[in-house]
Amino acid sequence: MLDRLQAVADRYEKLSELLCDPDVASDPKRLRDYSKEQSDLQPAYGAYTEYKEVTEQLDDAKVMLGEKLDDEMREMVKMEIDELSERKTQLEEHIRFLMLPKDPNDEKNVIVEIRGAAGGDEANLFAYDLYRMYNKFADAQGWRVELMEFTESDLGGFKEVIFMVSGKGAYSKLKFESGAHRVQRIPVTESGGRIHTSTSTVAVMPEVEEVEIEILDKDIRIDTFCSSGAGGQSVNTTKSAVRVLHVPTGIMATCQDGKSQNENKAKALQVLRARISDIRRQEEEAKYAGERKSKVGTGDRSERIRTYNYPQSRVTDHRIGLTLHKLDSVMNGDMEEIINALTLTAQTELLEKENLA
Repeated sequence: MLDRLQAVADRYEKLSELLCDPDVASDPKRLRDYSKEQSDLQPAYGAYTEYKEVTEQLDDAKVMLGEKLDDEMREMVKMEIDELSERKTQLEEHIRFLMLPKDPNDEKNVIVEIRGAAGGDEANLFAYDLYRMYNKFADAQGWRVELMEFTESDLGGFKEVIFMVSGKGAYSKLKFESGAHRVQRIPVTESGGRIHTSTSTVAVMPEVEEVEIEILDKDIRIDTFCSSGAGGQSVNTTKSAVRVLHVPTGIMATCQDGKSQNENKAKALQVLRARISDIRRQEEEAKYAGERKSKVGTGDRSERIRTYNYPQSRVTDHRIGLTLHKLDSVMNGDMEEIINALTLTAQTELLEKENLA
């Protein structure tokens, strides 16, 4: 591990030199790439620098303990050794997590799809509640949310809503949200006061660049039609809404939220690329279906991952057995505790796998 950390430190310091090079400073792409790489390495570099300092101080203190000291000084040195030893252990644990293989998609923006599933109107209303929850969480993170497509239900919920979340680390925090979300509450349509159980599904996909998934013009069919949702004066007057079909896979994406046909086409292609990439990822993971699945799940939207129980103000994530009695806060975007617990579980499993390798 120390050899890998030294390599990280060497690269970090080399990047510092490169960023001071006038040739690099005059090249926006290299400057951006090197700056990002150094920023990504900074946590490990900082931890390793502190680790070396603590180790040197600990060695010096142990040498001092072997010298002739009065009782008071000896006790002070022993206390320092205990503190430094504890800090060294903490840093070693922290560094092990920092050196785990990174998900290449973690820093990407995400496309989120929410659909009402079992439960009719109540499922659609809950789909809206989930959309609102993710919006509130995104606001707290300083991210931007862009609505791409939606179909409203009769009671004001969403049969389907698709939106993009843009911001640093969006996928790293939202990637565990894919799956079936179950709600237990008294629906507004229930006159007898009985608690119903309904579900909405969530799919979280990293944004895919054009260079990652190439979609050839000959492989797509584009249909246009009049918008029926947002779009200002253009609604129902111009064929600005766009539906794109990827003929080889049969995957389709629709967008009508923008005001122009070109804007909607670009958004629909974004969704299409993300869906094609997601299908390929699932096919790849299916090849290893015999392996033990992670506690945090496979990202399959049919997998029940969480229950929101309104009568008991309880949220339970079934993958890690976490239960919180603060439903109102969670539905208002206070998701950090759940997401941190899921991330820690995934990191711990990865660490165990690395140790067994």
